[in-house]
Amino acid sequence: MLVMHTDIVDLRQFYHSELGRMAEHSVSMALSSIWARLPEERLVGLGYAVPYLERFRADTERTFAFMPAGQGAVNWPVAELSSTALVFDEELPLPDASIDRVLMVHSLEFAESPRETMKEIWRVLAPGGRLVIVVPNRRGVWARMEHTPFGSGRPYSRGQLTALLRETNFTPGATSEALFFPPSKRKIVLRLRRSLERFGRSFWPVFSGVIIVEAQKRLYQGLPVAVRASRRVFVPVLAPHGVPSTRNRPPAAA
Repeated sequence: MLVMHTDIVDLRQFYHSELGRMAEHSVSMALSSIWARLPEERLVGLGYAVPYLERFRADTERTFAFMPAGQGAVNWPVAELSSTALVFDEELPLPDASIDRVLMVHSLEFAESPRETMKEIWRVLAPGGRLVIVVPNRRGVWARMEHTPFGSGRPYSRGQLTALLRETNFTPGATSEALFFPPSKRKIVLRLRRSLERFGRSFWPVFSGVIIVEAQKRLYQGLPVAVRASRRVFVPVLAPHGVPSTRNRPPAAA
C-alpha cells in the first residue's frame, strides 16, 4: 500500500504553530530520557527530524538531516552550510557502517516498504550503532486526527514495531511515550498540557500519541543479500560520499 508523505510545507507550518511547539517539547523530553548526549558520534535524522536534531547537534561529530523525496526538503541548519539531503529511504547516500546513530521522526509511517527501509538503516549503521524511532501510536488520539502530521501515514502498535525491529536484525531496547494531551488548539487544553502529560504517563501510557523505541544493530545473525534494482530514478540534492571518522586519528602537530 502506497502511503503519501506529509508535505514539507505542512510539516514546517505545524511545528511553527503553538500546538506544534507543545508537541515538539513533549517528544523532546521523551527523547532525552533515552539519549542524553551523543559525544563525537555521527547522527542522521531521517524523515522530518529537524525540530529534534538541535538538541543533539552540539555534541555530535556531525549531523545530517535526510528528508524523503516524497516529502520535500528544506535547508538546515538555518543560515549555515546545509546538512540536508533529499533521499530515497531504501537507498541512502552513505557507505556501509558509516553512521553511529539514526533518529527517525515522521519517517517509518510513510515508508513504502518498512522492511526495506529498516534493512537500509541496518546497512549504514556502524557495529553497535543505535536507532530511535518515533511513530504514531495506533491506539492514541493523535493518530486519528488529521490536522497534525502524526495523524498521517501508517500508525504502529508497540508489538508491531518490536516485531519489525527483530525481523530486520535490531534488538529493541529502551522505550518511552509522549503526547498524552489531546491534539487540540484550544487554549485551555494547551495550558493543561504539562498536567495531562504527567497524568497520562502514569495512568494511561498505552494511549500515548507516539511510541518511541530505541534499538541496537544486531550482528550475530546475517541478513539475506539480494540485488535490488531501484524502482525510481532519483538524484539527491546532496549526496555525501561517506563520513570520515576522527577515531584513531593522530593528534595534529603543534
